[in-house]
Amino acid sequence: MLKAIGSWLKDFRVYLEWPCLRMLFLGFSAGLPLLLILGTLSFWLREAGIDRSTIGYLTWVGLIYAVKWMWAPLVDRLPIPLLTKFFGRRRSWLLFAQLLIILGLLGMASIDPQAQLTSIVWCALLVAFGSATQDIALDAFRIESADSDHQAALAATYQTGYRLALIWSGAGVLWLAARVEAGAGSYDASAWQFAYLCMALSIGVGVITTLLSKEPLRVQLPQVRDAKAWLYQTVVEPFADFIQRYGWHAILILSLIAIYRISDVVMGIMANPFYVDMGYTKDEVAAVSKVFGVVMTLVGAFVGGVLTLRFGVMRILFLGAILSAVSNLLFAWLATQGHDLHGLVWVISADNLSSGIASAAFIAFLSSLTNIQYSATQYALFSSMMLLLPKWLAGFSGVFVDHFGYQAFFVSTAIIGAPVLILIWLAMYLKVVEFKKHDSQLAK
Repeated sequence: MLKAIGSWLKDFRVYLEWPCLRMLFLGFSAGLPLLLILGTLSFWLREAGIDRSTIGYLTWVGLIYAVKWMWAPLVDRLPIPLLTKFFGRRRSWLLFAQLLIILGLLGMASIDPQAQLTSIVWCALLVAFGSATQDIALDAFRIESADSDHQAALAATYQTGYRLALIWSGAGVLWLAARVEAGAGSYDASAWQFAYLCMALSIGVGVITTLLSKEPLRVQLPQVRDAKAWLYQTVVEPFADFIQRYGWHAILILSLIAIYRISDVVMGIMANPFYVDMGYTKDEVAAVSKVFGVVMTLVGAFVGGVLTLRFGVMRILFLGAILSAVSNLLFAWLATQGHDLHGLVWVISADNLSSGIASAAFIAFLSSLTNIQYSATQYALFSSMMLLLPKWLAGFSGVFVDHFGYQAFFVSTAIIGAPVLILIWLAMYLKVVEFKKHDSQLAK
Protein backbone atom coordinates (compact mmCIF):
# COMPACT_ATOMS: atom_id res chain seq x y z
CA MET A 1 0.00 0.00 0.00
CA LEU A 2 2.74 2.44 1.03
CA LYS A 3 4.71 1.52 -2.07
CA ALA A 4 1.71 2.34 -4.25
CA ILE A 5 1.21 5.69 -2.48
CA GLY A 6 4.89 6.49 -2.95
CA SER A 7 4.61 5.68 -6.63
CA TRP A 8 1.73 8.12 -7.03
CA LEU A 9 3.57 10.84 -5.07
CA LYS A 10 6.58 10.37 -7.35
CA ASP A 11 4.33 11.00 -10.34
CA PHE A 12 3.05 14.22 -8.79
CA ARG A 13 6.60 15.57 -8.20
CA VAL A 14 6.87 16.28 -11.90
CA TYR A 15 4.77 19.39 -11.31
CA LEU A 16 7.61 20.94 -9.24
CA GLU A 17 10.12 20.81 -12.08
CA TRP A 18 11.11 24.15 -13.59
CA PRO A 19 9.64 23.63 -17.09
CA CYS A 20 6.26 22.96 -15.46
CA LEU A 21 6.51 25.99 -13.17
CA ARG A 22 7.45 28.24 -16.10
CA MET A 23 4.39 27.07 -18.00
CA LEU A 24 2.26 28.19 -15.05
CA PHE A 25 2.96 31.86 -15.76
CA LEU A 26 2.89 31.55 -19.52
CA GLY A 27 -0.39 29.69 -19.21
CA PHE A 28 -1.73 32.67 -17.26
CA SER A 29 -0.79 34.97 -20.14
CA ALA A 30 -2.50 32.63 -22.61
CA GLY A 31 -5.70 32.30 -20.60
CA LEU A 32 -6.27 35.96 -19.75
CA PRO A 33 -7.59 37.28 -23.11
CA LEU A 34 -10.12 34.52 -23.82
CA LEU A 35 -12.95 35.47 -21.46
CA LEU A 36 -12.31 39.17 -22.01
CA ILE A 37 -13.46 38.88 -25.64
CA LEU A 38 -16.00 36.07 -25.18
CA GLY A 39 -17.40 35.05 -21.78
CA THR A 40 -16.88 38.14 -19.62
CA LEU A 41 -17.60 40.38 -22.59
CA SER A 42 -20.95 38.63 -23.09
CA PHE A 43 -21.82 39.43 -19.45
CA TRP A 44 -20.89 43.08 -20.01
CA LEU A 45 -22.88 43.25 -23.24
CA ARG A 46 -25.96 41.59 -21.73
CA GLU A 47 -25.91 43.97 -18.77
CA ALA A 48 -25.56 46.86 -21.24
CA GLY A 49 -28.80 45.74 -22.85
CA ILE A 50 -27.41 44.06 -25.97
CA ASP A 51 -29.79 41.33 -27.17
CA ARG A 52 -28.85 37.62 -26.98
CA SER A 53 -28.84 37.09 -30.74
CA THR A 54 -26.27 39.86 -31.23
CA ILE A 55 -24.17 38.48 -28.38
CA GLY A 56 -24.25 35.07 -30.05
CA TYR A 57 -23.13 36.46 -33.39
CA LEU A 58 -20.32 38.42 -31.73
CA THR A 59 -18.80 35.16 -30.57
CA TRP A 60 -17.61 34.75 -34.15
CA VAL A 61 -14.76 37.01 -33.05
CA GLY A 62 -13.44 33.75 -31.63
CA LEU A 63 -13.21 32.27 -35.12
CA ILE A 64 -9.83 34.01 -35.36
CA TYR A 65 -8.55 31.21 -33.15
CA ALA A 66 -9.93 28.72 -35.66
CA VAL A 67 -7.96 30.15 -38.61
CA LYS A 68 -4.66 30.80 -36.85
CA TRP A 69 -3.07 28.00 -38.85
CA MET A 70 -3.05 30.45 -41.77
CA TRP A 71 -0.24 32.52 -40.22
CA ALA A 72 1.23 29.80 -38.00
CA PRO A 73 3.89 28.96 -40.65
CA LEU A 74 5.11 32.56 -40.39
CA VAL A 75 5.35 32.29 -36.61
CA ASP A 76 7.21 29.00 -37.06
CA ARG A 77 9.82 30.36 -39.48
CA LEU A 78 9.72 34.14 -40.00
CA PRO A 79 11.97 36.31 -37.80
CA ILE A 80 10.78 39.64 -36.42
CA PRO A 81 13.27 42.45 -37.09
CA LEU A 82 15.36 43.26 -33.99
CA LEU A 83 13.15 41.23 -31.61
CA THR A 84 14.25 37.84 -32.95
CA LYS A 85 17.91 38.88 -32.84
CA PHE A 86 17.72 39.71 -29.14
CA PHE A 87 15.14 37.23 -27.85
CA GLY A 88 15.07 34.30 -30.27
CA ARG A 89 12.39 32.91 -32.54
CA ARG A 90 9.79 31.79 -29.96
CA ARG A 91 10.19 34.57 -27.40
CA SER A 92 10.14 37.37 -29.99
CA TRP A 93 6.75 36.22 -31.29
CA LEU A 94 5.47 35.87 -27.73
CA LEU A 95 6.43 39.46 -26.93
CA PHE A 96 4.93 40.78 -30.17
CA ALA A 97 1.64 38.99 -29.52
CA GLN A 98 1.48 40.19 -25.93
CA LEU A 99 1.89 43.80 -27.11
CA LEU A 100 -1.08 43.40 -29.46
CA ILE A 101 -3.22 42.03 -26.64
CA ILE A 102 -2.35 44.96 -24.39
CA LEU A 103 -3.22 47.49 -27.12
CA GLY A 104 -6.55 45.80 -27.82
CA LEU A 105 -7.53 45.66 -24.14
CA LEU A 106 -6.62 49.31 -23.67
CA GLY A 107 -8.93 50.12 -26.59
CA MET A 108 -11.79 48.13 -25.03
CA ALA A 109 -11.17 49.95 -21.74
CA SER A 110 -11.94 53.27 -23.45
CA ILE A 111 -15.25 52.26 -25.08
CA ASP A 112 -18.89 51.95 -23.98
CA PRO A 113 -20.60 49.20 -26.03
CA GLN A 114 -23.98 50.91 -25.70
CA ALA A 115 -22.65 53.78 -27.81
CA GLN A 116 -19.80 52.18 -29.79
CA LEU A 117 -20.51 48.48 -30.24
CA THR A 118 -18.65 48.34 -33.58
CA SER A 119 -15.51 49.86 -32.07
CA ILE A 120 -15.43 47.37 -29.22
CA VAL A 121 -15.73 44.56 -31.75
CA TRP A 122 -12.67 45.83 -33.65
CA CYS A 123 -10.68 46.01 -30.41
CA ALA A 124 -11.84 42.51 -29.51
CA LEU A 125 -10.62 41.32 -32.92
CA LEU A 126 -7.18 42.80 -32.21
CA VAL A 127 -7.08 41.03 -28.84
CA ALA A 128 -8.17 37.78 -30.49
CA PHE A 129 -5.48 38.05 -33.17
CA GLY A 130 -2.78 38.78 -30.60
CA SER A 131 -4.04 35.99 -28.35
CA ALA A 132 -4.14 33.46 -31.21
CA THR A 133 -0.61 34.44 -32.24
CA GLN A 134 0.58 34.06 -28.66
CA ASP A 135 -1.02 30.60 -28.57
CA ILE A 136 0.87 29.56 -31.72
CA ALA A 137 4.25 30.60 -30.31
CA LEU A 138 3.49 29.33 -26.82
CA ASP A 139 2.34 25.89 -27.95
CA ALA A 140 5.57 25.51 -29.92
CA PHE A 141 7.56 26.79 -26.91
CA ARG A 142 5.87 24.21 -24.66
CA ILE A 143 6.32 21.29 -27.06
CA GLU A 144 10.01 22.13 -27.60
CA SER A 145 10.68 22.51 -23.87
CA ALA A 146 10.27 18.85 -22.89
CA ASP A 147 10.02 15.33 -24.26
CA SER A 148 6.71 13.64 -25.08
CA ASP A 149 6.58 11.78 -21.73
CA HIS A 150 6.32 15.10 -19.88
CA GLN A 151 3.79 16.80 -22.17
CA ALA A 152 0.82 15.76 -20.02
CA ALA A 153 2.47 17.33 -16.95
CA LEU A 154 3.30 20.49 -18.88
CA ALA A 155 -0.29 20.56 -20.11
CA ALA A 156 -1.57 20.32 -16.53
CA THR A 157 0.56 23.21 -15.23
CA TYR A 158 -0.22 25.20 -18.38
CA GLN A 159 -3.89 24.60 -17.64
CA THR A 160 -3.33 25.69 -14.04
CA GLY A 161 -1.96 29.06 -15.14
CA TYR A 162 -4.63 29.25 -17.80
CA ARG A 163 -7.40 28.62 -15.29
CA LEU A 164 -5.97 31.06 -12.77
CA ALA A 165 -6.11 33.63 -15.54
CA LEU A 166 -9.74 32.67 -16.12
CA ILE A 167 -10.43 33.41 -12.46
CA TRP A 168 -8.87 36.84 -12.81
CA SER A 169 -10.45 37.65 -16.19
CA GLY A 170 -13.79 36.22 -15.04
CA ALA A 171 -14.26 36.73 -11.32
CA GLY A 172 -11.66 39.51 -11.16
CA VAL A 173 -13.39 41.63 -13.78
CA LEU A 174 -16.81 41.13 -12.18
CA TRP A 175 -15.44 41.87 -8.73
CA LEU A 176 -13.63 45.03 -9.87
CA ALA A 177 -16.66 46.26 -11.81
CA ALA A 178 -18.98 45.58 -8.85
CA ARG A 179 -16.70 47.51 -6.48
CA VAL A 180 -16.38 50.55 -8.78
CA GLU A 181 -20.09 50.75 -9.58
CA ALA A 182 -21.14 50.53 -5.91
CA GLY A 183 -23.90 53.08 -5.40
CA ALA A 184 -24.41 53.57 -9.14
CA GLY A 185 -27.28 52.29 -11.26
CA SER A 186 -27.65 48.80 -12.69
CA TYR A 187 -25.20 49.55 -15.49
CA ASP A 188 -22.06 51.65 -15.23
CA ALA A 189 -19.78 51.63 -18.28
CA SER A 190 -16.88 53.24 -16.41
CA ALA A 191 -16.80 50.33 -13.96
CA TRP A 192 -16.29 47.82 -16.77
CA GLN A 193 -13.72 50.10 -18.43
CA PHE A 194 -11.68 50.26 -15.23
CA ALA A 195 -11.78 46.48 -14.92
CA TYR A 196 -10.54 46.04 -18.50
CA LEU A 197 -7.71 48.50 -17.86
CA CYS A 198 -6.58 46.27 -14.98
CA MET A 199 -6.68 43.28 -17.32
CA ALA A 200 -4.42 45.04 -19.83
CA LEU A 201 -1.87 45.63 -17.08
CA SER A 202 -2.12 41.96 -16.03
CA ILE A 203 -0.69 40.80 -19.35
CA GLY A 204 2.59 42.02 -17.85
CA VAL A 205 2.87 38.61 -16.14
CA GLY A 206 3.37 37.03 -19.55
CA VAL A 207 5.75 39.74 -20.72
CA ILE A 208 7.99 39.41 -17.65
CA THR A 209 7.99 35.60 -17.84
CA THR A 210 8.91 35.70 -21.52
CA LEU A 211 11.77 38.09 -20.84
CA LEU A 212 13.11 35.90 -18.02
CA SER A 213 12.74 32.59 -19.87
CA LYS A 214 15.41 30.96 -21.99
CA GLU A 215 14.77 30.29 -25.64
CA PRO A 216 14.21 26.53 -26.11
CA LEU A 217 16.82 24.59 -28.02
CA ARG A 218 16.30 25.54 -31.63
CA VAL A 219 15.63 22.77 -34.13
CA GLN A 220 18.01 23.08 -37.05
CA LEU A 221 15.98 23.51 -40.22
CA PRO A 222 17.22 22.75 -43.74
CA GLN A 223 18.57 25.74 -45.63
CA VAL A 224 16.50 26.93 -48.57
CA ARG A 225 17.82 28.54 -51.73
CA ASP A 226 14.89 30.66 -52.95
CA ALA A 227 11.44 32.01 -52.05
CA LYS A 228 9.62 29.09 -53.69
CA ALA A 229 11.56 26.55 -51.66
CA TRP A 230 11.01 28.57 -48.48
CA LEU A 231 7.24 28.73 -49.14
CA TYR A 232 7.11 24.98 -49.71
CA GLN A 233 9.09 24.25 -46.55
CA THR A 234 7.09 26.72 -44.46
CA VAL A 235 3.53 26.08 -45.64
CA VAL A 236 3.32 22.75 -47.46
CA GLU A 237 5.73 20.50 -45.58
CA PRO A 238 4.09 20.73 -42.11
CA PHE A 239 0.75 19.52 -43.50
CA ALA A 240 2.32 16.98 -45.87
CA ASP A 241 4.36 15.58 -42.97
CA PHE A 242 1.23 14.91 -40.93
CA ILE A 243 -0.56 13.18 -43.81
CA GLN A 244 2.54 11.13 -44.61
CA ARG A 245 2.95 9.93 -41.03
CA TYR A 246 -0.67 8.95 -40.47
CA GLY A 247 -2.03 8.13 -43.92
CA TRP A 248 -5.77 7.58 -43.93
CA HIS A 249 -5.77 7.62 -40.12
CA ALA A 250 -5.37 11.40 -40.49
CA ILE A 251 -9.05 11.69 -41.47
CA LEU A 252 -10.15 10.03 -38.24
CA ILE A 253 -7.74 12.07 -36.13
CA LEU A 254 -8.76 15.41 -37.68
CA SER A 255 -12.46 14.54 -37.35
CA LEU A 256 -11.97 13.79 -33.65
CA ILE A 257 -10.08 17.03 -33.12
CA ALA A 258 -12.78 19.02 -34.94
CA ILE A 259 -15.63 18.00 -32.62
CA TYR A 260 -14.05 16.87 -29.33
CA ARG A 261 -14.89 20.09 -27.43
CA ILE A 262 -18.10 20.91 -29.29
CA SER A 263 -20.41 20.40 -26.28
CA ASP A 264 -18.41 22.73 -24.03
CA VAL A 265 -17.73 25.46 -26.60
CA VAL A 266 -21.30 25.74 -27.91
CA MET A 267 -22.79 25.71 -24.41
CA GLY A 268 -20.24 28.07 -22.88
CA ILE A 269 -21.11 31.17 -24.88
CA MET A 270 -24.62 31.38 -23.41
CA ALA A 271 -23.53 30.64 -19.84
CA ASN A 272 -23.04 34.28 -18.81
CA PRO A 273 -26.28 35.56 -20.42
CA PHE A 274 -27.96 32.63 -18.62
CA TYR A 275 -26.59 33.81 -15.27
CA VAL A 276 -27.78 37.36 -15.93
CA ASP A 277 -31.25 36.22 -17.01
CA MET A 278 -31.56 33.92 -13.96
CA GLY A 279 -30.90 36.89 -11.69
CA TYR A 280 -27.46 35.94 -10.37
CA THR A 281 -25.43 38.96 -9.23
CA LYS A 282 -21.86 39.77 -10.30
CA ASP A 283 -20.54 38.70 -6.90
CA GLU A 284 -22.42 35.39 -7.02
CA VAL A 285 -21.18 34.57 -10.51
CA ALA A 286 -17.65 35.69 -9.61
CA ALA A 287 -17.53 33.51 -6.49
CA VAL A 288 -19.21 30.38 -7.82
CA SER A 289 -18.52 30.23 -11.54
CA LYS A 290 -15.32 32.20 -11.91
CA VAL A 291 -13.45 31.24 -8.72
CA PHE A 292 -14.83 28.01 -7.27
CA GLY A 293 -15.54 26.67 -10.76
CA VAL A 294 -12.02 27.34 -11.97
CA VAL A 295 -10.58 25.69 -8.86
CA MET A 296 -12.58 22.60 -9.76
CA THR A 297 -11.16 22.81 -13.29
CA LEU A 298 -7.65 22.91 -11.83
CA VAL A 299 -8.39 19.81 -9.80
CA GLY A 300 -9.69 18.16 -12.94
CA ALA A 301 -6.60 19.20 -14.92
CA PHE A 302 -4.20 17.71 -12.37
CA VAL A 303 -6.26 14.56 -12.04
CA GLY A 304 -6.48 14.33 -15.83
CA GLY A 305 -2.71 14.74 -16.18
CA VAL A 306 -1.97 11.94 -13.71
CA LEU A 307 -4.70 9.67 -15.09
CA THR A 308 -3.25 10.18 -18.57
CA LEU A 309 0.18 9.12 -17.36
CA ARG A 310 -1.32 6.07 -15.66
CA PHE A 311 -3.92 4.86 -18.14
CA GLY A 312 -3.05 6.47 -21.47
CA VAL A 313 -4.40 9.38 -23.46
CA MET A 314 -7.23 7.69 -25.34
CA ARG A 315 -8.99 6.21 -22.30
CA ILE A 316 -9.03 9.57 -20.52
CA LEU A 317 -10.17 11.30 -23.71
CA PHE A 318 -13.16 8.96 -23.72
CA LEU A 319 -13.88 9.61 -20.04
CA GLY A 320 -13.60 13.38 -20.54
CA ALA A 321 -16.02 13.33 -23.48
CA ILE A 322 -18.66 11.46 -21.46
CA LEU A 323 -18.33 13.76 -18.45
CA SER A 324 -18.49 16.92 -20.59
CA ALA A 325 -21.73 15.90 -22.31
CA VAL A 326 -23.41 14.74 -19.10
CA SER A 327 -22.53 17.94 -17.23
CA ASN A 328 -24.46 19.97 -19.81
CA LEU A 329 -27.60 18.08 -18.81
CA LEU A 330 -27.11 19.45 -15.30
CA PHE A 331 -27.36 22.97 -16.72
CA ALA A 332 -30.67 21.94 -18.30
CA TRP A 333 -31.88 20.95 -14.84
CA LEU A 334 -30.60 24.23 -13.36
CA ALA A 335 -32.59 26.18 -15.95
CA THR A 336 -35.78 24.84 -14.33
CA GLN A 337 -34.77 25.98 -10.82
CA GLY A 338 -34.64 29.76 -11.25
CA HIS A 339 -32.23 31.58 -8.94
CA ASP A 340 -30.79 28.60 -7.04
CA LEU A 341 -27.32 29.36 -5.67
CA HIS A 342 -26.77 25.91 -4.17
CA GLY A 343 -27.80 24.26 -7.42
CA LEU A 344 -25.36 26.51 -9.28
CA VAL A 345 -22.52 25.38 -7.00
CA TRP A 346 -23.17 21.69 -7.69
CA VAL A 347 -23.59 22.15 -11.43
CA ILE A 348 -20.47 24.30 -11.73
CA SER A 349 -18.51 21.73 -9.71
CA ALA A 350 -19.41 18.86 -12.02
CA ASP A 351 -19.01 20.86 -15.23
CA ASN A 352 -15.59 22.30 -14.44
CA LEU A 353 -14.17 19.08 -13.00
CA SER A 354 -15.07 17.23 -16.20
CA SER A 355 -13.72 20.09 -18.32
CA GLY A 356 -10.35 19.96 -16.56
CA ILE A 357 -9.99 16.22 -17.07
CA ALA A 358 -10.95 16.48 -20.75
CA SER A 359 -8.64 19.45 -21.41
CA ALA A 360 -5.52 17.87 -19.89
CA ALA A 361 -5.98 14.68 -21.91
CA PHE A 362 -6.83 16.55 -25.10
CA ILE A 363 -3.78 18.81 -24.95
CA ALA A 364 -1.56 15.80 -24.36
CA PHE A 365 -3.22 14.08 -27.34
CA LEU A 366 -2.65 17.08 -29.64
CA SER A 367 0.96 17.45 -28.49
CA SER A 368 1.68 13.79 -29.23
CA LEU A 369 0.60 14.26 -32.84
CA THR A 370 3.12 16.97 -33.72
CA ASN A 371 6.51 16.66 -35.39
CA ILE A 372 8.93 18.92 -33.50
CA GLN A 373 10.25 20.33 -36.79
CA TYR A 374 6.82 21.87 -37.43
CA SER A 375 5.49 22.10 -33.88
CA ALA A 376 3.99 25.61 -34.12
CA THR A 377 2.28 25.06 -37.47
CA GLN A 378 0.94 21.58 -36.78
CA TYR A 379 -0.31 22.36 -33.27
CA ALA A 380 -1.95 25.53 -34.57
CA LEU A 381 -3.72 23.45 -37.20
CA PHE A 382 -5.00 21.03 -34.59
CA SER A 383 -6.14 23.65 -32.09
CA SER A 384 -7.72 25.70 -34.89
CA MET A 385 -9.73 22.72 -36.09
CA MET A 386 -10.85 22.18 -32.51
CA LEU A 387 -12.58 25.58 -32.56
CA LEU A 388 -13.75 26.11 -36.12
CA LEU A 389 -17.02 24.14 -36.14
CA PRO A 390 -17.91 24.72 -32.44
CA LYS A 391 -17.34 28.50 -32.66
CA TRP A 392 -19.32 28.79 -35.88
CA LEU A 393 -22.18 26.80 -34.37
CA ALA A 394 -22.01 28.82 -31.15
CA GLY A 395 -22.77 31.97 -33.14
CA PHE A 396 -26.36 30.76 -33.48
CA SER A 397 -26.74 29.92 -29.79
CA GLY A 398 -28.51 33.19 -28.95
CA VAL A 399 -31.06 32.65 -31.71
CA PHE A 400 -31.67 29.08 -30.47
CA VAL A 401 -32.22 30.25 -26.88
CA ASP A 402 -34.61 32.99 -28.03
CA HIS A 403 -36.75 30.42 -29.86
CA PHE A 404 -36.55 27.32 -27.63
CA GLY A 405 -35.29 28.45 -24.21
CA TYR A 406 -32.27 27.59 -22.10
CA GLN A 407 -33.36 24.07 -21.09
CA ALA A 408 -33.70 22.83 -24.68
CA PHE A 409 -30.42 24.55 -25.56
CA PHE A 410 -28.42 22.78 -22.85
CA VAL A 411 -29.94 19.39 -23.71
CA SER A 412 -29.05 19.87 -27.38
CA THR A 413 -25.43 20.71 -26.51
CA ALA A 414 -25.17 17.41 -24.65
CA ILE A 415 -26.60 15.46 -27.60
CA ILE A 416 -24.19 16.91 -30.16
CA GLY A 417 -21.30 15.50 -28.12
CA ALA A 418 -22.38 11.89 -28.76
CA PRO A 419 -20.44 11.45 -32.07
CA VAL A 420 -17.23 12.23 -30.20
CA LEU A 421 -17.51 8.95 -28.30
CA ILE A 422 -17.80 7.00 -31.55
CA LEU A 423 -14.68 8.63 -33.00
CA ILE A 424 -12.63 7.99 -29.86
CA TRP A 425 -13.75 4.35 -29.85
CA LEU A 426 -12.69 4.01 -33.49
CA ALA A 427 -9.33 5.63 -32.74
CA MET A 428 -8.80 3.22 -29.83
CA TYR A 429 -9.86 0.27 -31.96
CA LEU A 430 -7.44 1.24 -34.71
CA LYS A 431 -4.76 2.05 -32.12
CA VAL A 432 -3.88 5.36 -33.78
CA VAL A 433 -1.58 6.49 -30.96
CA GLU A 434 0.31 3.19 -30.95
CA PHE A 435 0.54 3.43 -34.74
CA LYS A 436 2.21 6.81 -34.36
CA LYS A 437 4.71 5.55 -31.80
CA HIS A 438 5.56 2.54 -33.94
CA ASP A 439 6.00 4.80 -36.93
CA SER A 440 8.35 7.06 -34.95
CA GLN A 441 10.44 4.12 -33.82
CA LEU A 442 10.81 2.94 -37.40
CA ALA A 443 11.89 6.45 -38.45
CA LYS A 444 14.65 6.36 -35.86
